[in-house]
Amino acid sequence: MRVNDYIRYEPDEGCSARLTLGVAVQGIMISLSITVIVVTIFVLGAGEDRAYLSWVVFAALTITGFGTILGASRLGKFGAGHILMMASGGQFIGVSVVAVMEGGPATLAMLLVVTSVLQFLVATWLPRMRRIITPVVAGTAQVLIAATVIPIAMSRLADTPDGVSPSLGLAASGAAFVTFLFLVLRGTNIWRLWAIPIGIGAGSVVAMAVGLYDFGPVLDAPWFDLPDTAAWPGLDLAPGPEFWGLLPMFLIVSLVVAVKSSSDGAVMQQVSRRRPGATDFRAVQGTLNVSGTTMLLSGIAGTIPPIIVTASCISLINFTGVASRRVGHTIGAMLVLLAFFPKGVAVLLATPSSVMGAVLLMIMGLLLVEGMRIIVKDGLDHRKGMVAGASLAIGVGLESTDVLADLLGGAWGVLFGSGLVVGVLAVVVMTSLMELSSPRRTRLEVELDMSDLPRVNTFLTGLATRAGWSPPSTDRLTAAGEETLSTMLELREDYADEAVPRLIVTAQPSPGTIDLEFMAIFGEGNIEDHLAYLVEHTDTADERDLSFRLLRHYASSVRHRKYYGIDIVAVQVESLPDS
Repeated sequence: MRVNDYIRYEPDEGCSARLTLGVAVQGIMISLSITVIVVTIFVLGAGEDRAYLSWVVFAALTITGFGTILGASRLGKFGAGHILMMASGGQFIGVSVVAVMEGGPATLAMLLVVTSVLQFLVATWLPRMRRIITPVVAGTAQVLIAATVIPIAMSRLADTPDGVSPSLGLAASGAAFVTFLFLVLRGTNIWRLWAIPIGIGAGSVVAMAVGLYDFGPVLDAPWFDLPDTAAWPGLDLAPGPEFWGLLPMFLIVSLVVAVKSSSDGAVMQQVSRRRPGATDFRAVQGTLNVSGTTMLLSGIAGTIPPIIVTASCISLINFTGVASRRVGHTIGAMLVLLAFFPKGVAVLLATPSSVMGAVLLMIMGLLLVEGMRIIVKDGLDHRKGMVAGASLAIGVGLESTDVLADLLGGAWGVLFGSGLVVGVLAVVVMTSLMELSSPRRTRLEVELDMSDLPRVNTFLTGLATRAGWSPPSTDRLTAAGEETLSTMLELREDYADEAVPRLIVTAQPSPGTIDLEFMAIFGEGNIEDHLAYLVEHTDTADERDLSFRLLRHYASSVRHRKYYGIDIVAVQVESLPDS
């Protein structure tokens, strides 16, 4: 079982105010710089004035901070209870620039409001989409994000103003990179905790020495300022043809963000605990609801929506060992406060681009490794390997050569010129086609009660007979079904005063194996976590563990997914070799 030895504080554990503030400051430096840079690129690309820039920066920081606070909370179906640091999403730059140029900021605002609904729908339909948004899809999306950003980070390493030698920028980025790497690899816990700011500080000192650090924006920025609400674009409540023409593009980008958010919610659970268990998909649904909320608020405000910067979250937790949700709350609150204090924003943004490029390069490297781990963890057969490989080849290839952008041109060329967008769409489409072309599933609906075990056994025996399984293999299949039902009954809450929940069993045969799914309503226990516990505690003598041990014996794999209102246990049973 995977063990994260670096974790000092899990999400539910509290750490000191001093430590919380120190870790939060590091997160702020990354989230703030990404947000302001993305928003500035968008406004300049759309040709809008400085008043609009001031408004969207304020709105973006406020909404990003609120989203980070909400992500670290568990408020009903909203939030994940983890550090979900957010920043304005670069995926929206291209389509947002086109929307403002074609219909104005009010059209952009209405497009974001409408497409935010897709995030909430994906959260609601996540149980139905479990065969589409798979670990292979999530891991591929993570790898594509890293693969598309790494060239950008590399190009920044020698980034300098006009007339300044690129070697000076490389000297500053090199100082940040070496310092950062040394502290992570050889430093003690306290030095690792401050690896990011010390690395940035070392690079900035070199930048000052060679004349790359610009103090002008810091001196010119006011200490406190209120937003100019007159620049708020409002909503286009009577959308014209520009709105309907751009809506498909925004829906595609929103779908890509939804796939990314779902993978973010799953990944953060795995990196935030000392002993990661089975993924709690209720937290994934909560993550999607946070994404939908911030997109809706961004539409109302008329600014670029934020996304979860997973790589930064992973690096922050890896380097500091702190995954306490208090850090997420603090980062969010500080982002909201900084929206009213432009001087603080200017200080952080004065960091030379070459120095930030070095930090970004390290962060993307961690994201690349984490994405590969997700893909491999689910088990790769030839079909999954082909889907992941083809999608990565398409995405990375389009980042190096914009074939579709040149072919399509115009707004669609901007959208499909992104290797990330096309790569994620490719893995989703291929996974969907693989699912549609799979053998048809058979279905049985009964009550979640042992009295319906004979019907389950009859159903499973019929499957084995049609698959041509031998009597011992048939017995193995029915035994696995019986023990799965037994474990689900042991884990469910007391339903004495409620109607007995329904149990839906679906089965899909394939050569040598039969994949079963048992769907029902449950309490808080997770079967997959129980099985992992038994692997590590084989000497435990507890009669309540008997069904779990038998299930582990009969099934070749067990996966338990818990959503709001439904639990799904997937069991794979292999036939015995002919004697």
